[in-house]
Amino acid sequence: MRRFFAGWLVVLLVGGLVYSCGQSEPFEEIEDYGKFDLVNDFDKADGPGVRAVPVSADDSDTAVWEVENDWGDKDTSEARKAGLAWSANSGLNWNEKYSAWIDGLAKVDGYSTSYKTFQIVNPQGKTITAPVLECAEVAYFLRATFASWYHLPFYMEAVDSAGTRIFFGHFGWRTSSGRYKKSNLFRSWYKDYSDGNYSASNWPQDSRLRAKKLYGSDDDYQPFIADDARAGAYFDELFLNKRVGHFLILFLSNFGSIHLADSGNTFNVKAEVVRPGDVLLERWQRRGIGHTLVVKTVQPGQIQGTLMAELVSGSMPRRQPKWEDPTASKRYFTMDATGGEGTNYSGDEYAKLGGGLKRWRVARAQEGWYTNTMLPEDVANWISSTNYEAIAARPGIFEDLLEKLDPEAMRDELVNIINDKRLHLRDHPASCSARIGREDAFKDLYELLDEHYSMDKQEVDEEYRDLEDYIFAELVYTESKTCCWNSTTRGMYEIIMDYNQKYLAEGENCRPPVVFMNDGGYGTFADHAAVLGRADEWVDWSEDESCPQRNVASDTELEHAWTDYCTIFGSGSGDCTDDFEPNNIRSAAAELSDGNHQGLSICSGDDDWYVVHPNSGTLTVSIYFTHANGDLDLKATDVDGNQLSISQGTGDSESIEVSVNGEDVYILAFGYSGATGDYDLNITIP
Repeated sequence: MRRFFAGWLVVLLVGGLVYSCGQSEPFEEIEDYGKFDLVNDFDKADGPGVRAVPVSADDSDTAVWEVENDWGDKDTSEARKAGLAWSANSGLNWNEKYSAWIDGLAKVDGYSTSYKTFQIVNPQGKTITAPVLECAEVAYFLRATFASWYHLPFYMEAVDSAGTRIFFGHFGWRTSSGRYKKSNLFRSWYKDYSDGNYSASNWPQDSRLRAKKLYGSDDDYQPFIADDARAGAYFDELFLNKRVGHFLILFLSNFGSIHLADSGNTFNVKAEVVRPGDVLLERWQRRGIGHTLVVKTVQPGQIQGTLMAELVSGSMPRRQPKWEDPTASKRYFTMDATGGEGTNYSGDEYAKLGGGLKRWRVARAQEGWYTNTMLPEDVANWISSTNYEAIAARPGIFEDLLEKLDPEAMRDELVNIINDKRLHLRDHPASCSARIGREDAFKDLYELLDEHYSMDKQEVDEEYRDLEDYIFAELVYTESKTCCWNSTTRGMYEIIMDYNQKYLAEGENCRPPVVFMNDGGYGTFADHAAVLGRADEWVDWSEDESCPQRNVASDTELEHAWTDYCTIFGSGSGDCTDDFEPNNIRSAAAELSDGNHQGLSICSGDDDWYVVHPNSGTLTVSIYFTHANGDLDLKATDVDGNQLSISQGTGDSESIEVSVNGEDVYILAFGYSGATGDYDLNITIP
């Protein structure tokens, strides 16, 4: 995700000296922090582009890198050379080579993550894992990096608060008539070591660049570079031309997903021509943040005429780009929010919000001016930005075009997505995008399991819902100040969950949990933090992104599609009780000791959760009951809710075995399709 601001400028004077050509010069940098609006709104038709900056700007002190090639070149001496992802005499133009480069970035394990990302090899042979960035930042970083390495023209445009069109690219930060205010003189202030003989062993460093970080949440740490490394240190390691690193710090801090939606910078393309390097935009509002995904790979599917595509994306708070598998990627391509049919919660048509499949415009020199346009071969694949019917049709086309996986694989992937959003919320409990993403996955899960497994919504929720889903409920983005708050923490999540567990246990009858949202403030949870002796862990609300709704008295919940909490979880009290109640939710799991446990019960709307703390070895669990009185089942999960083993027979017992290595295991005894009954449990804990 990326924040979007429209408003005033902040000019930051930076003291110090930069040594260029043996001379020292004081300088100042403009850091505007993303307060730029669109050039073209979403109801304005696009076209071949309009002239922006004179080509003569390439010779100015604002320039970041030299332009030597054109995106359409195929037969020049430079275009015929071999590159990072193509052979000599490839016959590809530079736009096609960019696609080949994105496709060729190798898949690797993320740093201290459970997902895959990619690594980058620069022209000097240095290999570095992908940087920790927000989603739009990933797209901008990849495009600008490639353009700088191969000396291609590149710029993005926007409008400042005074209505002035500004352009930020290889020529620096400019208007059509000259330098923008007192913006950076990249050529004068910073070094370019590209002509030197450097390798990883003698890589030159720029201490000023290494000290820089990206604007926004304090989350752009790059720990695989060094413990305290920020984005500037990453760029210093990747680029010999240090000007590019300084440029990226300002570029990524000032442009967001909304500028990618702007038809002045990208254009819509037909679903059938999707290729690596394209961007897929999720837009659920006309202004504000969205989600940006980069098309990573596109391959023929196993069924003739179909494709399999994979996406990568950063997030907010920042992370290494996550490499999505084909099932998760197809969800994004076919969502209404990626420019499809339907409307958002304000009644705006998704097709008119700038979302969907986009291709980068290419900067080309035309009659002495740079213009952001498209190559001739792309014109036939272009969809006008006001052809809303064609834009809205693309998710449906992707539904047929992208290969459909089997229902079991789709179910498992949707459950993985739900768990991934829960994991994100445990570290960032205010995240509205994670709440939305979780519920979008649940909507797909409802549809899938209804179609292929004849499960209704209540049965799906009984199987897959957790308490935390109800606590971190969806909110109306534009009416909830919680959605602007990115600096919440895992400690706060623990405080919120502890409050709700105690609140629910104290009630004689079932009552829904207390949603974490602004309800005249956040005093309920802040006070509980003090009761726990953790007051210093409760972070006050802050406007971490532009927040027009900053002054709302109370947030607004979205109308929920789920089954009512008490219908699923019941009371956990009254006649349905045993020595371990209340333990009908995973977060209230009862500690289970080795041996036999008798006189246990599953009642209507009830589940029994247990947690064990094994050593290494084999964990064995069995339950014994009378099947004729109710069909009970047994399951084991890890601490993140991932299934380790399940037993769903039709006899009078169920048994599971799990190989364990010292990590906690959760045990769930539950009734099949709402069944109830008494049972005994036997467990052997290594």
